[in-house]
Amino acid sequence: MTVHIYNTLSREKEAFVPQEAGRVKMYVCGPTVYDYIHIGNARPVIFFDVVRRYLEATGLDVDYIVNFTDVDDKLIRKAEQTGMTVPEVAEKYIDAFNSDIEALGVRPATRNPRVTEHIDEIVGFIQGLVDKGFAYPSGGDVYFRTARFDDYGKLSHQNLEELQFGIRIGVDARKQDAQDFVLWKGAKPGEIKWDSPWGEGRPGWHIECSAMARVYLGDTLDIHGGGHDLTFPHHECEVAQSEALTGRPLANYWMHNGYIHINNEKMSKSLGNGITVQELLKRVNPRAVRYFMLATHYRSPLNFSADTVAQAENSVERIRNCADNLRHRLGALPPEPLQPSGEAEAALGPRLAALRTRFHERMRDDFATPDAITVLFELVSEANQYLQRDAVRGEALQALLELLGELDDVLGLLPVAETAELADAHVEQLLEERAAARKAKNWARADEIRDLLTAQGIVLEDTPQGLRWRRK
Repeated sequence: MTVHIYNTLSREKEAFVPQEAGRVKMYVCGPTVYDYIHIGNARPVIFFDVVRRYLEATGLDVDYIVNFTDVDDKLIRKAEQTGMTVPEVAEKYIDAFNSDIEALGVRPATRNPRVTEHIDEIVGFIQGLVDKGFAYPSGGDVYFRTARFDDYGKLSHQNLEELQFGIRIGVDARKQDAQDFVLWKGAKPGEIKWDSPWGEGRPGWHIECSAMARVYLGDTLDIHGGGHDLTFPHHECEVAQSEALTGRPLANYWMHNGYIHINNEKMSKSLGNGITVQELLKRVNPRAVRYFMLATHYRSPLNFSADTVAQAENSVERIRNCADNLRHRLGALPPEPLQPSGEAEAALGPRLAALRTRFHERMRDDFATPDAITVLFELVSEANQYLQRDAVRGEALQALLELLGELDDVLGLLPVAETAELADAHVEQLLEERAAARKAKNWARADEIRDLLTAQGIVLEDTPQGLRWRRK
């Protein structure tokens, strides 16, 4: 089956065909690193991580680039407010970003290029546009001549007359047309700056991604992604300047995720209702945040509330309990377990195959993660029903556990295996020590260990197969 992607450019679902067999060139706009990321930033981070995971699960090699905008008006203001340098501000929030996405189960990008590391390539890109007549210097700045690019507006499906009302940069006497956007900004006194043919300054916002994407992925990307708010002006301007320079499409498939609302209100600085990921993770399971983001289709608006997050926490707990129960029952099987008749196991195989097929059908249909999660819960139900049997077979438990792991390898709703194993070993060691203390009637030590486990969120349960534990 072929993956189909809703392409913002065509406004249709299209069969995904990479330019190179077996390889995907994917670029997703990363953060401007002047502050901690908020939950609106987290949505594309999590969703495009799933896109990348699924494409890799189908056997494709994904070259996944996420940039850092580490010089910008916002960084300059933050540096002035804090007494830090712009590079120091950037480093602080890049570290915070990496910490946040690791907690959210997001796999590292292939590369995270920084604007300040690619000034030469950006200057060369701008010079190429000037040489072709698509850009012009004016008053120490350099602007892109939008009227020269006939297809300006094709991504956001607006014409030039409509676009003049959406331009971020106001009317400026230095610009030939109101729609023209800045490629190079002349330096103001005291600002961070670099040399260029047009004087000292720094890059404009839009040119940065075009230049860095070209450095690492060439003239044409397979997939370019980001939040819906980037469609215009950022991505529209990227299209114009890149295609003006190269004469080739910037990207064959454009993907944009929807907005996030907070308690049914649009998240915005003016309302003061933004929530940083750091704040959220202090009170919410990171995997529940991930579940919350994926339980709604990526192109639809997403409403954040205490109730929706609580539901997400309950859902990931159910998935994790199922995985823990399968592992516990498998580990508790005696060397020569009582073998059931095999009828239940014979019927289980085709049902698992059908669930695997349906999961892939839903993911291949524009990455329909809500439907994929539904299939995952059907698998959890199958596993829970099988676990209720008095006699089970190891191969059936292993098949259930393997399929659960296969589906979750795409969605990322369970703790990372390596981390879980280290934690498991520590807990098992404490349980052995507690059992020894009880046997020696050292009740004080046994109670101390129990309290320690409780404080770490470990719940002890008696089962027909003996004592087991799970995390809350």
